[in-house]
Amino acid sequence: MELRRGLYLVTPDWDDTARLLDVSRAAIEGGATCLQYRHKHAEPAQRLEQAAALAALCKATGTCFIVNDDLDLALTVDADGVHIGRDDGDLAAIRARAGAGFIVGVSCYNEMERARAAAAGGAAYVAFGAMYPSSTKPHAVAASRALIGRARDELGLPVVCIGGITADNAPPLVAAGADLLAVITDIYNAADPRAQAARFAALFTASPAA
Repeated sequence: MELRRGLYLVTPDWDDTARLLDVSRAAIEGGATCLQYRHKHAEPAQRLEQAAALAALCKATGTCFIVNDDLDLALTVDADGVHIGRDDGDLAAIRARAGAGFIVGVSCYNEMERARAAAAGGAAYVAFGAMYPSSTKPHAVAASRALIGRARDELGLPVVCIGGITADNAPPLVAAGADLLAVITDIYNAADPRAQAARFAALFTASPAA
């Protein structure tokens, strides 16, 4: 599955699978291009159930499906890729096991050197953040918008931005060259997730890829 510019959904820690699917489906209908399953506190059986259901949804809608920090789960549900942070395993080992066509995204926080190392190691995209104060990770380091342009110029990889992003504060990130905007709260807590996702999608329509 190709990683396309646009809204990158990241799931909240919801135990209600039906609700999770309903909101995710609405956001995809609104224009989201990628979805990452992330539930840090679920039991293994629940993680498998939710990941499999979301994988089926994404496959049916042509949406890229990524699993957070769990390569075994990603492979089990036939996900398109995995996203790893600083403590989520060795990039080279993951790349070797998963194969060349598998998407491996890497959190680079506010560190350009980490992004360079990720690119050299076979990452499919690099992610910077928090771009804004985040309710999900209130103690996350702050990342500068300048990193977006630097990474695009130097690495030639898609750049994902994360952290406190809303439809209202997203335009400067897209203008700076962000390829994808990773969003949790502004979609999953929205009164109308479909309409909110469409607001994000419109930002990319108005700003064609460089």
